[in-house]
Amino acid sequence: MLLSPLVFDRYVAPARLRPQVWRLLLGLGLMLVIYISWMGAMAGIIGLLMGASRLEEALGAVGTGSTPSSLILLLLTFVGMALGTFAATRWLHKRPVATLFGPRKIVLRDFAVGFGIFAVVALPGILWFLATLDLTRGVAWPVWFMFLPLALVGLLIQTGAEELVFRGYMQQQLAARFASRWVWMVLPSVIFGLVHYAPEEMGASVWMIVFVTGFFGLLMADLTARSGSIGMAWGLHFANNMFAILLFTTGEALDGLALYRLPFSASDTEAILPLLGLDLLGMLLVWAICRRALRGR
Repeated sequence: MLLSPLVFDRYVAPARLRPQVWRLLLGLGLMLVIYISWMGAMAGIIGLLMGASRLEEALGAVGTGSTPSSLILLLLTFVGMALGTFAATRWLHKRPVATLFGPRKIVLRDFAVGFGIFAVVALPGILWFLATLDLTRGVAWPVWFMFLPLALVGLLIQTGAEELVFRGYMQQQLAARFASRWVWMVLPSVIFGLVHYAPEEMGASVWMIVFVTGFFGLLMADLTARSGSIGMAWGLHFANNMFAILLFTTGEALDGLALYRLPFSASDTEAILPLLGLDLLGMLLVWAICRRALRGR
């Protein structure tokens, strides 16, 4: 399937009004300032509520998402990322923030399609995990259900904020300035992979995980360009993070609401490598089905 120039041009058109690279770089800097400021404000509120003596312990828990409440707070830090993206788009590029998403009907439809396709493809993997792996129970069912609504809202915010930055703002602004896909598809995907670099948690597996994450970003960039909105990428990203945060984790971080913990850590290269390979195959299958769904329109 060839990329539809009409769909992609319509998606990128608002960014062409002010496509200068200096605006993009300044916008990314503004995002970072607002993101850090938001996290600082959250830390201040936590300090007021819990007291200065417990602040360091509380922030440590939030940093790893090791309890249900700390995981929710960690996901809410991404509000700052979204606000930073909105500010850069409105103040520096003088365009409505809605243009980051694409047409509303397409966003909602493609979010649902992407989520549904991922869920169907992931179901055999979930059943295989439950049937074959020596899983450790995580959070109890009553606690999981109690926090689930907040967790889903938090995941919508976290995945939405990342999609706004990488498949919305960066992809649009780069495509408005450069014709090459190596710039507007690959560059944001490489950066997307690198921002997930966490050697303390991932150990020797870190670069393999960064590669898989960047590859996921590349597939999402392709679907965003073909659909003309971030909806499908957002739905897939949301479903993926539900699987990785609310169902199965390796226990190093973001495990405060996981139902099960895998019998190995992310740093266990021998155990994690086959799973990463299956993950790549699953990504490609989901991507191919999503492309076929787009082709039928």
